[in-house]
Amino acid sequence: MDNIKPVLILRGGRVIDPASGRDGVADVVVRDGRVLLVGNADGHEGEEIDAHGLVVCPGFVDLHTHLREPGQEYKETVASGAAAAAHGGFTTICAMPNTSPPVDNRAVVEFIQRQAREVAVRVLVIGCITQGRAGKQLAEMGELADAGCIGFSDDGNGVADANLMRHALEYVSSFGLPLIQHPEDPALAAGGVMHEGWVATRLGLRGQPAAAEEAMVARDIQLAELTGAHVHLTHLSTAGSVELVRQAKRRGLSVTADVTPHHLTLTHESVMHAPGVDGLAYDTNAKVHPPLRTPGDVAACVEGLRDGTLDAIATDHAPHAVTDKLLEFDRAAPGLSGLETALGLTLRVVESGGISLPDALARLTIGPVRALRLAERTGEPLLGTLQAGAPADIVLFDPAARWLVTAEALLSKGKNTPLLGTELSGRVMLTLAGGVHAYRAEGVTAG
Repeated sequence: MDNIKPVLILRGGRVIDPASGRDGVADVVVRDGRVLLVGNADGHEGEEIDAHGLVVCPGFVDLHTHLREPGQEYKETVASGAAAAAHGGFTTICAMPNTSPPVDNRAVVEFIQRQAREVAVRVLVIGCITQGRAGKQLAEMGELADAGCIGFSDDGNGVADANLMRHALEYVSSFGLPLIQHPEDPALAAGGVMHEGWVATRLGLRGQPAAAEEAMVARDIQLAELTGAHVHLTHLSTAGSVELVRQAKRRGLSVTADVTPHHLTLTHESVMHAPGVDGLAYDTNAKVHPPLRTPGDVAACVEGLRDGTLDAIATDHAPHAVTDKLLEFDRAAPGLSGLETALGLTLRVVESGGISLPDALARLTIGPVRALRLAERTGEPLLGTLQAGAPADIVLFDPAARWLVTAEALLSKGKNTPLLGTELSGRVMLTLAGGVHAYRAEGVTAG
């Protein structure tokens, strides 16, 4: 046959494509920014990457990324966030709307989209549910949908007014788009800065009960049933929330959910203990929203991920400047920088036997795509797969390689993570976004 000259051949890696059930050694051929074939690349010519000993899978998809631009560029920009995403293996990220100004009008959506055209990673925009994220009046969601938003959220705040939430669900059902709810009852959570439990008591900090999350999860499941609209519950953190979603899915409701890598692996004890710190740490890098919970909650989240109750792993990447964290615990900003450590924390769950590697990768690839119907939103029917014709969004990583989490190792402007000084398994070696080298580690050989 005639030789085909593709852009790139990835030779001999362990190809895991959860969408097609593929898991085995194969070559991947990329041409014109798309997957040409997965199998035997003999007869094809082009640049070659030696992928022996590496996992080759679809690029990761993050449903929950805070890019901070516009308005807080000192914390993160679209460009720096995209660089961090590629370093972590993510090729599609969904930008949350709590910017300044918030994403509650077409002009802000179009600004972010213009910035996104300058980066390799695909950036999708989520619009506000309410004007200014104030929870008082619905945003112009029709205008936001027309501008290209793939869903709506007031993340950072839950929509506390049940009747307003009902109207929002009824409104967006005509667009076929999801409401992405930050499930937290503000009255129950008021004043809480970490999980309500023995660690908070020992540290003398006001706690936030699991019921603050679970009450809103239960309410919004009922509203999803009432309206028939799609509710996506983000960053679930408690055993009770996972069980409520499990029951909702058994009833056939249009409810999906995600969990963060840190809620799958870290507990509220992380606030008290930090690497290299003797005594009580009061580690503000472990202050997140929702808070880190108990070992029992972590186990329930892992089980929910394993059995499919939780559709996706989403980072809730929340970069902050050093000055936002170098404060008393009560005053420090909540959130951690998560794009670049997501793979390492996910592999911890795999190594502990909580979930298989193919299933874990499913929750990072095709799971999020299906949860928010991103293939339909982007016009890429094969998004999140390695099937022939799919966009060449591909990550190569070494599951055995270990790396030290340091501020210098992170490409995000946000260095705020309780994992500083911790060694993680799983080093991303190459990230292709639409066939473009979005990230390439030193030592990746080409022939």
